[in-house]
Amino acid sequence: MPPRRKQVTYSRRPTHAARAAHARGERQFRKYDTSYIRPKRSAAPIVFTVILAIVVLGGLGFGAFYLFNSCSSSSVELLAEGEEATVVVEEGAGARDIGQRLVEARLVPTSAEFTKRVNELGVDGGLKPGTYTFSGGTSLDDIIRTLQAGPAAGHTLTVPEGFTLGQIASSVAEATGGRITAEAFQTAASDASVYAADFAFLADAGQNSLEGFLFPKTYEVDDDATADSIIRMMLSQFQAETANLDWAYATDRGFSVYDAVKLASIVEKESSGEDDIRKKVAAVFYNRLTTEGEPAYGMIGSDATTAYEIGGDPSDYDWNIDSPYNTRKNPGLPPTPICSPSLSCLQAVCAPVPDFGDYYFFSFWPNESGGTDYFFDKTYDDHLATVAAHS
Repeated sequence: MPPRRKQVTYSRRPTHAARAAHARGERQFRKYDTSYIRPKRSAAPIVFTVILAIVVLGGLGFGAFYLFNSCSSSSVELLAEGEEATVVVEEGAGARDIGQRLVEARLVPTSAEFTKRVNELGVDGGLKPGTYTFSGGTSLDDIIRTLQAGPAAGHTLTVPEGFTLGQIASSVAEATGGRITAEAFQTAASDASVYAADFAFLADAGQNSLEGFLFPKTYEVDDDATADSIIRMMLSQFQAETANLDWAYATDRGFSVYDAVKLASIVEKESSGEDDIRKKVAAVFYNRLTTEGEPAYGMIGSDATTAYEIGGDPSDYDWNIDSPYNTRKNPGLPPTPICSPSLSCLQAVCAPVPDFGDYYFFSFWPNESGGTDYFFDKTYDDHLATVAAHS
């Protein structure tokens, strides 16, 4: 088996690919309800229509439009004080569309009244998208001011790539001000079978925890969020991110999707943020697991799996301990993933670098520029020579 490398495979440092992914996905979890019904407009009297046409032709079209819209929009019975309604303003929505939503929520009597006031204030371009909750009896001007200010900011929960379930639980506790404790979140995420009926990719996870499936991203967490709703949000993100992945490379070699996530989590801890490096590391692990007759056959040989088990630096670890997470001693994959892998690492496991079948060893070392250099070797002797050259 390979000697211990000079490396830190158990680092809690988030990989630097996480932040760009967070920036791209930050708004993704606002709950937009697009299932509304636009009411039919009542037909205007024929005589009025003729008069309207004359007025428009006479050059008073802009004012006539509002007159027509006001007369043709049915007034609604408004919400009583103490009742609340939620209104979703979509990106790019103008005053007329927003006004219609407010009418449907019974917050304003007609969309024309809202639109007219918005234009009087000159703020049509300043109404911000988002989800709003208004109380019955809120004045028209207060509604408009709220729409100008934007929706109330939720709590931000950031899950970097490579975080463990324990670290995620602590982040949830921090994001919710302790309302959801780390212990409560971990308990809720302790049995994947609870969620398997709704998320097919958990079929092989059994009663293990959701380690590996709580997708790294930045999320908006509502004040009424629960541990269960946050878990489902993360699992839904995993489902969306991996929807186009082809797991065939792994399954053709006898690995389940759960096994592929385990391997991706190890690649996350054993590789830099470069896609090419991750695909090479994934290829080496596949070679070790599937090629008989090689010195490393069946052995992952990753310090990161032991670091996960003991929760820290394994440099003083007794490598003779017979633990399923001791992948220097025990063949095959560990019982569970060891962190939440990035999409890049999942992609690497689904499509490792081709033509890399002769490589069974790798090591990585810090360079003078503060980065990391990776070295891949075909034989154990070559690997020992690489280690000696950098020790």
